[in-house]
Amino acid sequence: MLTHEEADNLASRTYALVRACPPGRVTTYGWLAKAIGYPRAARVIGWFMNKCPRDVPAQRVINSKGELSGSWAFGSPDLMRQLLENEGITFDDNGRVDLKRYGWDPSRDLSQDELQAIFAGAASNPTHVSEGMLRLLRTDKTSPFRVTSVDE
Repeated sequence: MLTHEEADNLASRTYALVRACPPGRVTTYGWLAKAIGYPRAARVIGWFMNKCPRDVPAQRVINSKGELSGSWAFGSPDLMRQLLENEGITFDDNGRVDLKRYGWDPSRDLSQDELQAIFAGAASNPTHVSEGMLRLLRTDKTSPFRVTSVDE
């Protein structure tokens, strides 16, 4: 069963990767999930991003179609787009970001040493997930950390 410490570590690693995403680039929930070692946990990354600290550039995390699926969390549907445009990112006529041009995939664009250095740095900026988040990680049917009767 996922412990509180493990959940805190996953969130800290996620936020450290998002902080490492260069201005003018975007990453996806799936790319972040793969980089932290859980390639099928894109939704978990979304849960973490919904609760991220203010110093995390959350506007740089979009979905795999290049859409701004988390823009509602910014309080205004246009704020996320405006923040990205301020970084030089352009959008097509359908409101999508070109991932081939602006995409930053940590597993592809960073060496293993660079990834490990980012993760090591995450320990110096710990995150504490809420009891509600821990419960969601343990019980949601889409979570890779879900506790099943076999696990209990």
